[in-house]
This record gives sequence, C-alpha cells and structure tokens, in this order.
Amino acid sequence: MSGQDWLEKDFYAVLGVPKDADAQTVKKAYRKLARIMHPDHNPGDAKAEAKFKEVGEAYAVLSDPEQRQQYDRLRAMAGGPRFAAGPGGGGGGAGFEDLFGGLFGGAQPQGQRVRYQQTGGGQAGGFDDILGGLFGGGGGFGQQRGPRPGADLSAVTTLPFRQAAEGSTTTLGVEGRSITVRIPAGVRDGQKIRLRGKGRPGDPGAPAGDLEITVRVTPHPVFTLEGTNLRVTVPVAFDEAALGAQIDVPTLDGGTVRVKVPEGTPSGRTLRVKGKGVTTPKGAGDLLVTVQVIVPQRLTPAAREAVQAFGIATSGEDVRADLLARAKV
Repeated sequence: MSGQDWLEKDFYAVLGVPKDADAQTVKKAYRKLARIMHPDHNPGDAKAEAKFKEVGEAYAVLSDPEQRQQYDRLRAMAGGPRFAAGPGGGGGGAGFEDLFGGLFGGAQPQGQRVRYQQTGGGQAGGFDDILGGLFGGGGGFGQQRGPRPGADLSAVTTLPFRQAAEGSTTTLGVEGRSITVRIPAGVRDGQKIRLRGKGRPGDPGAPAGDLEITVRVTPHPVFTLEGTNLRVTVPVAFDEAALGAQIDVPTLDGGTVRVKVPEGTPSGRTLRVKGKGVTTPKGAGDLLVTVQVIVPQRLTPAAREAVQAFGIATSGEDVRADLLARAKV
C-alpha cells in the first residue's frame, strides 16, 4: 500500500469509528462489517466484494499500532490547511515543502526552501518516492547512496475459517500484479506472512522489497482454533450426562465423530478426540469437545414427576457443600 493510498483513504470512515477508537472498538466494527459484506453472503455482488476488501484493508492498518501511528501522523500533516494543492497548484497550499517542515520539526528558517529532485536530469520524484525515503524506503534524504532497494508493500486477504484452518492458495492483486500466496494450515486471524522480493522493484542491481500480507479469518459459527487444536461446544441432554452416552460430534471436514460421554459428566467438562484438529507438517491437533448440559425449559407432567422423584432419591446429597467449605478458607 503506497503513501498516496493512505492520503486518499479515510480508514476510520470506512470502519465507521472515531479517530480515538480503541483497538477493541476497531475490531468489533471490522467484524460486523466483514460479516455483512462477506462474498459468501453477497454472491455475485461486485460492490459488496469491493467494500469487503476495503474494510479488510482499513482494519489491517488500524489494527497494527505501528502502521496506525504512521497513518495518523501522515494524515494529520497532509490534511491541514497548510497542505493543499502543492507548489504552483493554486489555492494557497504550500504542498510538499510545508509537509517536510512538519516532518522535520516545524517551519523552515526564513529564506530556505526544501527541494526534492531526481539526479540525472529526470523529473521531480513522486510523493510515494518521498515517503519511501522518509519511512524506510531505502535512500537517504537529499543524497544518493547507490542503487536503492525496492519499497516494502502490505496487503490484506480474508479467508473463511475452514480455508484458514486447512490451508489454501489465494491470488492477490498488488499494484497491477497478480501474486499467488500459499496460506499455511492453522493460520490465525491477524497473522502476517512476509514474501521476500515481492514488493516494489528496486533500482537496477538492488533487491526488490518485501510484501507483508495480513490474514483476516472470518469467525466460524461452531469451531474456534487454538494452535492446531479445534474447539467445539456440544449440547448434551441431562440424561445423557447423568447416565453416559455415545454422541455424534461435528468435525471441520463436514463429517462427524463418535464420542463417549462418561456417566456423571458435568457441564463444562472438555473431552479430547485425538488427531481430529488441524493437520500441519508437524502433525495433527486434537478436537476439544466441551460438554454443555441442557436443562429442559418445559416439562410434561410425567417428566416433572420423574424429576421430583429423582430429587427425593438424592435428597441426602448436598451439591454445594464443597463450595461452602472452600468459601470459609
């Protein structure tokens, strides 16, 4: 993403958050918009797809503290009345010269002017070239130190949960180029992938910059990812938890696996199914099944009598005795 892109795009407006929004507010806004604009919910809608990518791009910058600080600083300097049409552009704007004054500590001494011009008789360098030198683009300010390396670029890609968990190949459009990226299995939301030499080309004899890709993962309605382990919460009937049962638990590939619920399993207990998590070159993770015991909301007369009989039969057991004892410690 170039400096010019940062000047032209108001990422706060894209996400609909104020400029002082904290990280949690930014993340919440992104997730809400990503769900609404996701291509799976808007098949064939080019406008929704473009908005989806724009939202991801905005979140990639605002969720990264370092990038957000640079973005805010650049927008603050370039957005005021001192930065308008540029040298000779009319409207009273001082352009790049005033921008440099802001970058290097305020107004320039009277009678001095800052100029930026390519060596070798070429035209004046573009705004992105200036920003490249200031923010890590390679060359020193006001002097040439040999061939300059290419600038690093950043991009964002958003994947459905299943593709992120299983790994996938995606193609990104970066400054007119199509770049194919292999996303490893088990990639996390917000994880960055750096591709060496896939950024902007450098001067002849100098290396190209890198491309840093931020991966956004759409939340799954059932599964969550913990390393290479998958976690799922499974409802279990009261009688199944009390007496024990064999239940079918969904797996990420769309199938099911048979899991034994031991007799007397309480709500919140986690059962482990080996090898049913995410598979990576280092091995397979596990499926972590958290039991959620469901209490009936409506009882038939017969069911109510059965529950009352159960309560009478177990009336000698104080289920809160341990809690009361530990509370006195």
